Amino acid sequence: MLNQGQYCTTQPCGRRSTLYAHCTLRAIIVVICLSSASSVVAHGQALNWEGQTGIFVTPLAYVAPSSSKGFGKPVIAYHYLDGGSVLGGFNQFSVTEGVFRRVEFGYTRDVHQEGNTAGLSNLWSGGFNIFHGKLNFLLEGRRKKWVPGVSVGFVTRGQVQNVGGVIQGKHTTNADFYLVATKTVTKIPKLPLVFSLGFKGTNASLLGLAGNAPGYQGRLFGAAAFSFRGPARSTLLLGSEFLQEPQGIEGLPGAVVPTTITYALRIVPAGTFPSLPHGWAEESPRLTIDLGVAQAAGNILPGVPLSARHQFALGVSYGF
Repeated sequence: MLNQGQYCTTQPCGRRSTLYAHCTLRAIIVVICLSSASSVVAHGQALNWEGQTGIFVTPLAYVAPSSSKGFGKPVIAYHYLDGGSVLGGFNQFSVTEGVFRRVEFGYTRDVHQEGNTAGLSNLWSGGFNIFHGKLNFLLEGRRKKWVPGVSVGFVTRGQVQNVGGVIQGKHTTNADFYLVATKTVTKIPKLPLVFSLGFKGTNASLLGLAGNAPGYQGRLFGAAAFSFRGPARSTLLLGSEFLQEPQGIEGLPGAVVPTTITYALRIVPAGTFPSLPHGWAEESPRLTIDLGVAQAAGNILPGVPLSARHQFALGVSYGF
């Protein structure tokens, strides 16, 4: 686990963040391994920050809806992160396609709005391209009810010119290669639980928003959430994620990026509840709205405050 004290004003804050991630990790492992509940994924399968089926910044093992015989209809999404006065604003435009109920792939364009902090905000460029793919090779509950869904996937980012790229005056590329397991548990009546745990090799810092890491590193990520009925026909999903970041930023020796933590509320206006059998296919319209807060980074170096501690994030996904 990274040194959380690098972005907290006191060391106890760092210990609390580290303890939170460890507790979340333990809870995810326990539920995935021990749950024997019958379950299917039926809350709105919205796209995450980079266009994958997921929460805000982590992918789930599930894939975009499609038939077993071919392509599904595309899912589109828009995400916004208010990165603060240093990082500026980030806009993400995504389109993702599901195939054979086992595969998804898609494209996302990052469009950046520059911050207004002299001497720091110019380390971020206008944006970059993101391509992703995912294969669900183990279906949830395929042989035993407690078996989670398991997928492998990748993300590649090109034309990245943030931080190290600006310092070195060149475009860079980075990538993630990951394995993720996800389980939806319906043992508690009217309170479905969703747990996800994954491992990735990456050379991206903050999903490319802080440029590249010095090299590939293995990092953990995970999410925990629960669903409940909202007003009218809506379904609400409350959750949190952690995403370990590589140590170091290319071109910025000594910089430390802490573990990213998010807190999210997903609203499915016409939401199918996770105990029903057909999932997102029953929703009309297939719309989800995500509201969240992201803890990204503060002081990554002495005198280099990124001031991105409690940042507002918004996401909207629509499936045709």
